[in-house]
Amino acid sequence: MPSSIWRGSTRRTPADMDRRAFIAALAALGIAPWARAQGAKTRLILLGTGGGPRPRKENVSASQVLVVNDQLYVVDCGNGVARQLVSAGLALPRLRHVYLTHQHSDHNADYGNLLWLSWASGLRTKVDTWGPPPLEKMTRLFFEMNAYDINTRIADEGRVPLVPLITPHEVSQAGPVMQDEHVRVTCTLVDHPPVVPALAYRFDTADRSIVISGDTNRSENLVKLAQGADVLVHEALYVPAVDRLVARVPNAATLKEHIIASHTAVEDCARVATAAGVKTLVLSHLVPADDPTVTEQTWLDAARPHFKGRIVVGRDLLEI
Repeated sequence: MPSSIWRGSTRRTPADMDRRAFIAALAALGIAPWARAQGAKTRLILLGTGGGPRPRKENVSASQVLVVNDQLYVVDCGNGVARQLVSAGLALPRLRHVYLTHQHSDHNADYGNLLWLSWASGLRTKVDTWGPPPLEKMTRLFFEMNAYDINTRIADEGRVPLVPLITPHEVSQAGPVMQDEHVRVTCTLVDHPPVVPALAYRFDTADRSIVISGDTNRSENLVKLAQGADVLVHEALYVPAVDRLVARVPNAATLKEHIIASHTAVEDCARVATAAGVKTLVLSHLVPADDPTVTEQTWLDAARPHFKGRIVVGRDLLEI
């Protein structure tokens, strides 16, 4: 979207007018204070794009960050998320919000570590975290487990106390999540059995709307949440490769059943994007994540017949 519209320019495209009408409607409802962030530029960086908790050389597990006015809004915390933020050139003390889509280890394994390591890197300001239960208990127990290190560093290094900086908020229902001067966040329930609840999030900023699907099978709730969004980051499954994937995990007898029931075939990702009228579809949380026979072109060829907009196959540290 042309940034000039946020500087009061009179040159407007039809798309600009649609967005202005949308923002005006939200403002009339009293839910768009982020529109005051004139000139804000929202960056979306894919920190991790692989599906599943198994460590891989090719990519790390699912996570992404929105950067708005140098504030970090992290969505999901797969293993290595703090290092990926640093690799993306971002300062950990700028962390402001953390969102978990659901309580699977490839999405929450480094939740506590992200908070802890951001503090060790100089974080001194408040961080709010959001996600399904038992988020509050997870946060409390993580700090209890690491109390020796935390207390030692406070006493020995003069750091501010960590625990008072972090406020977890449990989210179990669809609807508004939070809003500040930069972004308005809403969520919906998606279908990722047996994990309940599982959430998808929408981020509306002054210049972009971005939806993160979380893990889900094809979801009409997600279609509704993503209506008219600029970017939809959707988890993606390439079904023909599932048998090869599960053959490498002999101790998981029902893994194939779970994968098929709980994730979205890439063709359906494209259909969801079409139904929602989004501009860009980003395929991420790729399953399989490290099968050399499933190439970027494989993903594109599967999705293209069902979506005419821009398609991006995610890779770690890619900025959209």
